[in-house]
Amino acid sequence: MTSPAGPPPTGGGGEGRRLKLLAVTACPTGIAHTYMAAEKLAQAAESRGIEMKVETQGSIGAENVLDDNDVRSADGIIVAADKDVDLSRFAGKRVLAVGVAEGIRHPERLIEQVMSAPVHTPQAAGTATGGGGGKERSVAYKALMNGVSYMIPFVVVGGLLIAISLSLGGHTDPSGGLVIPEDSFWMDVFSIGDIGFKLMVPILSGYIAYAIGDRPALVPGMIGGWIANTGELYDSKAGAGFIGAIVTGFLAGYLVVGIKKVRVPKFVQPIMPIIVIPIVATTALGLFFIYVIGQPISWVFEHLTSWLSGMTGTSAVLLGAILGLMIAFDMGGPVNKTAFLFGAGLIATGNQTVMGMCAAAIPVMPLGQGLATLIRRRLYTEQERETGLAALFMGCFGISEGAIPFAAARPAQVIPANMLGGAVAGAIAGLAGVEDAVPHGGPVVAVLGAVSGVPMFFVAVLIGSVVTGLATVGLVGLGERKRGLGVGAATGGEVAVGAGAGAGAGAVAAAEVALVGVGAGAPGPGSAVAEQAVRGTVAAGAGRAGEQTNAAGAATAVEPAKGAESAKGVEAAGAAGAAGVAEAREAGGVAGPASRTGDEDVPVLSGHLSRRTVRVRLDARDKESAIREMAGLLARSGRVADVDELVRTALRREEQGTTGLGEEIAIPHAKTDAVTAPVVGLARSVEGVEWGSPDGTKARLVFMIAVPEAAAGDEHLRILALLSRKLMDPGFRGRLLGAADEGAVLEVLRDVE
Repeated sequence: MTSPAGPPPTGGGGEGRRLKLLAVTACPTGIAHTYMAAEKLAQAAESRGIEMKVETQGSIGAENVLDDNDVRSADGIIVAADKDVDLSRFAGKRVLAVGVAEGIRHPERLIEQVMSAPVHTPQAAGTATGGGGGKERSVAYKALMNGVSYMIPFVVVGGLLIAISLSLGGHTDPSGGLVIPEDSFWMDVFSIGDIGFKLMVPILSGYIAYAIGDRPALVPGMIGGWIANTGELYDSKAGAGFIGAIVTGFLAGYLVVGIKKVRVPKFVQPIMPIIVIPIVATTALGLFFIYVIGQPISWVFEHLTSWLSGMTGTSAVLLGAILGLMIAFDMGGPVNKTAFLFGAGLIATGNQTVMGMCAAAIPVMPLGQGLATLIRRRLYTEQERETGLAALFMGCFGISEGAIPFAAARPAQVIPANMLGGAVAGAIAGLAGVEDAVPHGGPVVAVLGAVSGVPMFFVAVLIGSVVTGLATVGLVGLGERKRGLGVGAATGGEVAVGAGAGAGAGAVAAAEVALVGVGAGAPGPGSAVAEQAVRGTVAAGAGRAGEQTNAAGAATAVEPAKGAESAKGVEAAGAAGAAGVAEAREAGGVAGPASRTGDEDVPVLSGHLSRRTVRVRLDARDKESAIREMAGLLARSGRVADVDELVRTALRREEQGTTGLGEEIAIPHAKTDAVTAPVVGLARSVEGVEWGSPDGTKARLVFMIAVPEAAAGDEHLRILALLSRKLMDPGFRGRLLGAADEGAVLEVLRDVE
């Protein structure tokens, strides 16, 4: 047993007692890194004679959960995680919090460091994120994204209900915009949607605060967000909108963190998180916003309105551009409202051109952001793409708030793109003299007859939306490339994906199988014959109907001699190809699948991986090419409906963080309806593929896992967890790397189950 470094741990045992450590591992996706870090830590502890229990917080839920007895008797806790982990249960124990990559790369170092880690106090109890390893996002970014993720359903539900009620139950009214009759069914639908919009801003603020300060910060965050959005409380007609909510969310979160650090008597500690902290933080934040931040906001926008009023005699193009910039800046916030109220106020005076400029700019943000999710789908998550479709719908009805989720998630990229498109739309509308007779915007007002100069109105909206969409994908893509996530791959490369999975894929697959005879060792007498076999097989496969027939025939042709079944394979692959395969095996002197017995083609990993999805030599030299090659390999299973989409989904997953796990292993994975059933593939690379692994090694063993969106149960995750742990065994990896052929690989993988 190693001697603890530094002071003895809390609860350290006496003479002869075995040191006991606990660990928690978690990664953002909860898949491979989680389990590999757990296995590495367990192995390091065992090699030092230390007792260790590791809780994994993966996609299939928490496993091997640490209970109160475990914590009570522990000498220290290692938290290797790239997401929030509740540390309150570890109060009074030494806790070392690092990134999950550190658990994989330096488990021995962590075991030494935890002995001198600080004792976790109740005042600091809460959540923690890894700080020592991995390329994780900052706490501020994760807090912002936490708020956005909770806000999105409110935006979508509220916006769509309002849009539906306006389109089906509304009519134009010069004095009131799009009007829905009071006491009508559609007014009730509108009211429900309006509640969703009113809750949107407090939810954003509250869950930003929650991610920083945990549960005590939720109340001050939500109330602060409501105050920010309610301008009447500080004499502002518009309120501070979602930008104000972001401010109050961070203020509330860090205020609560600061209050937690204040030492209080023991008898007060139990009521701190449920009474004292929420009341103090809410009161302080609310009064600060009303009396300190709110008044300047009101002053700024009163003077901004006066400035705009003085511009009505100047160039219509310049005024339209300025109004477009303001409309697009905060989408319903104070800047937006100032421009909108300015335009709406001039309608009664007979000047309807200013409202026309605003009306053209109003839908540009949601339409542009929705368009961006269609232009470069792989820059966005599945949830963001769905939100993009909803934003397109909301944009048609002039609901600019549909773009808020995108602006809140990526303000530095999305807000400038929105403003550029809004300025273009406003300027074009001003140049064309478009008029709007009602205080509302978007295509819906043109359809309902409230706009004059309809053709130019739509030209302005269309051009502005396209500008926003293109600017967004450009800025977002640039930002991702700067982070080194490889998102900037040429779109033209996506078009080329089909080349490896189209009609000629069967011939290629047959050629690869024919090379088995010489692929496992140095060139021998069979090399030339095998080369002829490749040419013969390709020629035979090229004349067949398509990928499935050729791949199936080629695979069957090299299966064990099974009478009629083998004969069918020979017929499907072509006589020349089958003869070439047989000749290559005989001349090459390598024990291939034909020399194996009985059950070597029985799929492994619960039937998800079979001979057809194993390749003993990966040709790709870079990560993207490897993923494309692996997707083509999975297609040979017959379970892939759309190879292109599978590739795009897997590449998007890589953007979130590398699936290179270290120890020369990579496990790219995708959850997509591009596959009809779970499927796993394995390929080996002789030279290795650079995968951005935490230990710097190139990937020589590449597993690819794909499951449908609606895959029933968590069987594939269970398999991945088992596989990840098994891959930490050097002997197991060595056997996989040394297996002579596909059949031998399958035999090794049977040990996983």
